[in-house]
Amino acid sequence: MNNDVIRKVRYIEDYSDRRMMEIFGLANLEVSREQLSQWLKKDKDPDYQRCGDVELAIFLNGLIIKKRGKRDGEQPKPEKRLTNNIIFRKLVIAFNLKAEDVIEVLKLASFSISKHELSAFFRKPDHKNYRVCKAQVLRNFLMGLQIKFRVESV
Repeated sequence: MNNDVIRKVRYIEDYSDRRMMEIFGLANLEVSREQLSQWLKKDKDPDYQRCGDVELAIFLNGLIIKKRGKRDGEQPKPEKRLTNNIIFRKLVIAFNLKAEDVIEVLKLASFSISKHELSAFFRKPDHKNYRVCKAQVLRNFLMGLQIKFRVESV
């Protein structure tokens, strides 16, 4: 799903290859146009290459910096292993969305969720109310972002 996330964000924000490479650079990873192209290809393409968790984490950290600015102090280290919960949280941060905004974005994709269900995705894994974010939720969230921010999709 990592490649899907990169493709969707690129489409939603209408980023060029150069802009995508800059976003990786904001989080200290130099990516070649060829590498980016391989990540953006469809799974069945012979040149397709899977985007790893570390690379996606770096991209999402760069997206947060691009959209919200660098935070003071030490910058976040990219996670070695991503979960849908982490990806979801980073996207929410990057797009500067509150819980009500996230619920509204999901509604745009015809997906209903309560505020309590949503908050369970952002809890620590050892919390008793923690809930694993399934791929369906993340896909619907990305679709809702596309509907909200990409004019042509409406």
